[in-house]
Amino acid sequence: MLIVAFVLLVAAVVYVISGIKFIPQQQVYVIERLGKFDRTLDAGVRLVWPIIERIRAKVDLRLLQIDIEPQNVITKDNVGVTIDSTVFYQVTDAKQATYSVASLYAAIANICKSAMRQSIGKMVLDETLDGREKIAADIRTALDDATANWGIRIERVEILDIEPPADIRQAMNLQMTAERKKRAAILEAEGEKQSAILQAEGEKQSAILRAEGEKEARIREAEGIRVAQELEAQGRAEAIRLVAEAEKERIQRLVEAGLDPNVLAYRSFEALEKLAEGEANTVFVPASAADVLASAGALATMIKEKDQKKN
Repeated sequence: MLIVAFVLLVAAVVYVISGIKFIPQQQVYVIERLGKFDRTLDAGVRLVWPIIERIRAKVDLRLLQIDIEPQNVITKDNVGVTIDSTVFYQVTDAKQATYSVASLYAAIANICKSAMRQSIGKMVLDETLDGREKIAADIRTALDDATANWGIRIERVEILDIEPPADIRQAMNLQMTAERKKRAAILEAEGEKQSAILQAEGEKQSAILRAEGEKEARIREAEGIRVAQELEAQGRAEAIRLVAEAEKERIQRLVEAGLDPNVLAYRSFEALEKLAEGEANTVFVPASAADVLASAGALATMIKEKDQKKN
């Protein structure tokens, strides 16, 4: 009896221990009891009764990715392209994800392929190459409609690559090369145009500044000549005035010495005549000098008339 009890105790301990499950974080275990869904177990230490209960599925709650194998799809203009895509989804209900569809991976992949063909079949090649976002949106819409009761949420659909046939790629490369050359030629022409404009503008400004400088130089040169002429004329006038003063003084001395008035008048006009002599044909005699000589002549005339009255 002791042996039987010991065996039963060991069996019970093994039974309990075998039913202890350590569920990782972000996972859910779907438990069936006697072949029927019973409950779901979250992360942590959980107990599952062996024999009468079993783990139907271990569901990962993290963001999952399904890589769709490249598909050959025909566009609206009958051009075959190869599409490479991927789908990101997350389980929101472990029970529905387990029992709603037999193979979740295969179901999502098949729906994605079907939606891809429908979407691209409505587009020409150029629209296909430029319409990755539209294709991804169409595929996601189809997946959302189909997986509404599958206990999953489609996070996003990515179109990784769209590859046209080799001959189309070659033609596109030639077109891109021609377009690049065209843009380069346009940019070069625009640069030359801008350079010519800037150069012409610079030459214009340089010509304006040069003309302004020449104008200012001529004005300053003319001003210098005028000032020089004025100073020269003033110097000559002062010299003539001094000569006239000296001549006046000499005539007065002659008068005081009793020289004949006619001779004095003659000497005065002779002095005026000498003042007129010089390098230039015309000499402007200062008014002060002329007045001095005229006064000397007038003085001589007055002396002459006084002598005549006495006689």
